[in-house]
Amino acid sequence: MNAKRLWLALLGVCVLLAFTLIGVTHTFGKLFSSQAQQLSQSRGLAQQLEQQQLGLTKSKKDIETYAELEKITEQIVPQDKDQAQTVRELINIAAENNITLTSITFPSSSLGSGSAKAKYSQLSSVKGIPGVYNLQITVANNTNNTVTYNQLSSFLADLENNRRTAAVSNISIQPQSGNANRIVFTLVINTYVKPS
Repeated sequence: MNAKRLWLALLGVCVLLAFTLIGVTHTFGKLFSSQAQQLSQSRGLAQQLEQQQLGLTKSKKDIETYAELEKITEQIVPQDKDQAQTVRELINIAAENNITLTSITFPSSSLGSGSAKAKYSQLSSVKGIPGVYNLQITVANNTNNTVTYNQLSSFLADLENNRRTAAVSNISIQPQSGNANRIVFTLVINTYVKPS
């Protein structure tokens, strides 16, 4: 073999090695790029899981923190709509303020209709507070049982401090004809229930 052929053979081998090196580099570049993308996705997933774990830990801590508040809420908000008890409390509060109520009315009921919602008959859900329901009661006196403004004011204060009758949502006051110091009233009272 002469020197020229040897040189051409070595040049061919070098060119072949160069193309092989370029091909291998390109193949490994794609492989590394794919692995980098998978690693990036795995890191993102790991961060999501870490955030979820932190959120879960915080939620568990909040449950422990507010467990006492939940017990207090259950004690404050009645779990039943015991109308007889509510009527007794309204009459007692009125009697303490020297007021004679002539009517206490509740919304119409669907009890006995066989409906699955009969348990919640007369109740409407309270917006923004899941599981808590509102029962409206209308309370009134008449011209035979008029009261003074001070009696009504005291009655309202006692109603709003009562566990069952938590909020007065509407008041209608009418002075007695011939005696403006005596009034007839109609109240719409909201009671709140959290059935168990």
